[in-house]
Amino acid sequence: MSREIPVRLTNEADVRSLATSALLKLFDSLYEGAVVVDRVGRITWINDKYKALIGWNGAESIEGRPVEEVIPNSRLRAVAESGQAEMLDIFTLGSRQVVVSRIPLRDDNGTLIGALGVILYDRLQALRPIVSKFQTMQAELVSARRELTENRQAKYRFSQFIGVSKAAREIKEQARRAAARDMTVLLLGETGTGKELLAHAIHAASKRADSALVRVNAAAIPENLLEAELFGVEPGAYTGAGNRIRPGKFQLADGGTLFLDEVGDMPLGLQAKLLRVLQEGEIEPLGGNRMYSVDVRVVAATSRDLKAMVDAGEFRADLYYRLNVLPLRLPPLRERGDDLPILCESLLESIAERAGETVKTVSPAGLQRLAEYPWPGNVRELQNVLQQALTCCDGHALGPEHFGMLPAAVVSASTLTPLANNPAGSVRLLREAAAAAEHAEIFKALAATAGVKLHAAKLLGISRTQLYEKLTAYGMLSAFPDAGDSVRDSERTVKLVDRLA
Repeated sequence: MSREIPVRLTNEADVRSLATSALLKLFDSLYEGAVVVDRVGRITWINDKYKALIGWNGAESIEGRPVEEVIPNSRLRAVAESGQAEMLDIFTLGSRQVVVSRIPLRDDNGTLIGALGVILYDRLQALRPIVSKFQTMQAELVSARRELTENRQAKYRFSQFIGVSKAAREIKEQARRAAARDMTVLLLGETGTGKELLAHAIHAASKRADSALVRVNAAAIPENLLEAELFGVEPGAYTGAGNRIRPGKFQLADGGTLFLDEVGDMPLGLQAKLLRVLQEGEIEPLGGNRMYSVDVRVVAATSRDLKAMVDAGEFRADLYYRLNVLPLRLPPLRERGDDLPILCESLLESIAERAGETVKTVSPAGLQRLAEYPWPGNVRELQNVLQQALTCCDGHALGPEHFGMLPAAVVSASTLTPLANNPAGSVRLLREAAAAAEHAEIFKALAATAGVKLHAAKLLGISRTQLYEKLTAYGMLSAFPDAGDSVRDSERTVKLVDRLA
């Protein structure tokens, strides 16, 4: 019995020859049809399987015809001209869909001479698992794109800025006029006054409403990341930056609106780049050396006194005047006393809807109690107080007893009258008066130090831990959220602290 001597693969030529032979045999067993075109897209060869699939009766010759006459919408001519393979595609052939590959053909010198098209499967059922996975991924992609688009649309309208007071009506009218003018808007106001709500409403009422609204909080992003977040990153700008450009928020907002919140916290170094965008409509990505044009309307907001910061050298004067084109000052809640009832009604309805509970109201005595409080956190703090009060209310209305988290109102000396003329009930307990005075001093200290708790504690002569405890006890922590008592914050307020201490 003779033994078969195995082929020895001793050089590259042997390997190529054997691989070519094996691939051709595999190809012939796999494909359901094959066709070859020349450099100009004329059919030079087509096998019987392909002829059967297209229903060719054999009466006329196929060779020499343009491929599109025989196989409508064929892409073989494009592959023959470009030399770019299309390894896997779904192609409609008559009434059926088939899976095809298109491969450019070259001679021994590498010259492009035509293209080969093969049908791998004449029924998609053979690829059902792959097609199913592809369809699932497509559906997820569409859903993600839809969600992303919705997140970049305005969430609020002017109707959602609740208020019947003169101050509320005036700011809404000013904002409506600002929305009609495609200019930079600067929203000024304390925390919780509704600056973000108005920014959304301005975008929704502007001619850019159908484009993106992109939000950036300059105080919430570390300084070393803020430039990349705003202006994007060029490939290779730093380790891990990747090999593709990563667009910044200005590019994502192109054609729409960029809401730049807490602009007063933007580092001086980045203020020059922001100024260039506002003046020239150009951005330079991090690590880049060329400019990109963008068409973006900026709506900026801050709770800081930018004019005072300019005077102190903490904010660029040229940027301030460029931002201050249409300034809108949002009134604090303490100047909108007439809005308390309607605000409470709206907030309680919203809270009840989210919780799936019955809507509760605030009694007249409860409203009076709320009206006595200065609301340093404004509408945001009012919402938090109502949520806390609901946890201890079993009835249908919130009364003064449910607002125990609020310190007693501060009474100025000018409003006091001799004790003999006061009814006994108007005298407050000493602990309430002390709490009111302490609350007022804490508020003044935080206002004086722009919310930096380290320096506020220094002014008050207590530790930072003690200050946090008191803020929690008085329900003030949400009114003065942490933006990070960083070195930059320290440098920004040290002069003021030293002057007040």
